Amino acid sequence: MSRARAVWQRVPAPVVDIVLVAVAAVDAWLIMWEHTRLGVALAALGCAALAFRRRFPLGVFLLTLPIALMQDVAVAVLVSLFTLAERSRDRRLLAGCVALSAIASSTPWPLAEVDRTMTVVFFVYGLATAAAPVLFGQLVQAQRDLARRLVEIEEAREHERALHAQAVLARERAQLAREMHDVVSHQVSLIAVRAGALQVATQDMDAKEAAGTIRSLSVTTLDELRTMVTLLRASGGHATELTPQPTLADLHKLVESSGTHVELSGELPPSVGTPAQRAVYRTVQESLTNVRKHAPGATARVELWQDGDDVGVTVTNTAPTRPSLPLPGSQQGLVGLRERADILRGTLDSGPTAEGGYRVRLRVPLSAD
Repeated sequence: MSRARAVWQRVPAPVVDIVLVAVAAVDAWLIMWEHTRLGVALAALGCAALAFRRRFPLGVFLLTLPIALMQDVAVAVLVSLFTLAERSRDRRLLAGCVALSAIASSTPWPLAEVDRTMTVVFFVYGLATAAAPVLFGQLVQAQRDLARRLVEIEEAREHERALHAQAVLARERAQLAREMHDVVSHQVSLIAVRAGALQVATQDMDAKEAAGTIRSLSVTTLDELRTMVTLLRASGGHATELTPQPTLADLHKLVESSGTHVELSGELPPSVGTPAQRAVYRTVQESLTNVRKHAPGATARVELWQDGDDVGVTVTNTAPTRPSLPLPGSQQGLVGLRERADILRGTLDSGPTAEGGYRVRLRVPLSAD
């Protein structure tokens, strides 16, 4: 049933109208009692009016009503009643049209002596006949309304599911923000305080310098943690101002606070896009962090360069001069950098050097966005 309905719905409306006009005309010509000029003219007018039944359903019904005077059951009248019932919600109007159709079909034509008994019988028969397309049209209307209502309900449910997912995500972000603020920030703050105390108390210049570096890095880490907490609490909204992301202008400060002897060379044009600047900064940051963790005593060289429409950075470190301590790590730093480079349609290469060091090289388009 649904397949037949789908096929019928794919038929263009003008084709359906032409077919109905033709069927109604053949029906009127074959079953009409007398083919008088007036009768043929009225029948032709009523059949032709079916082409406009969608725009003027009531008017078309009134134009087809004379055909009911000239034959018992007229296709044109039934089609016009169905269209009117499908598009109208006025039950009184529909009841009146059914009564008019029954009266027209039970009235003898041409007018002659009336047999009351047969007229009543024909009237009841006409009521039943006219009520059928009206009930069917109302059924189609109710089915269409139900389908529309089901679509609205499904859209409302989808919207409710999206709101629920957003609420769950917001709660998870808020919980994560509290954990970061209460636990991680607290621990980093203690590190900064202890490093500051050691910097003041110690007389060893190397220890004093190391303590100062630890304190500086702890303060920077606290700033980044505050940014992340703010981002998590924002939950995707626009009401919270976020700390600006680092750019090339922050590279010198990053190198100076790295705790490693780093040589910075080269420069990039001012037209480098902001996403590319962040990618360069994060690459240098992750590379210098890896140098501190895995190559103690090594020196590093950060080289900014431009090659045509591409820009990039190369971070190279020498071999370590002393064994590295077993520090915890996620092993995801370089993976994240590669993903960032892929998003910007760039590349990231990394690997050991022939001298025992390590090299990380990032290339991204100049106008990466």
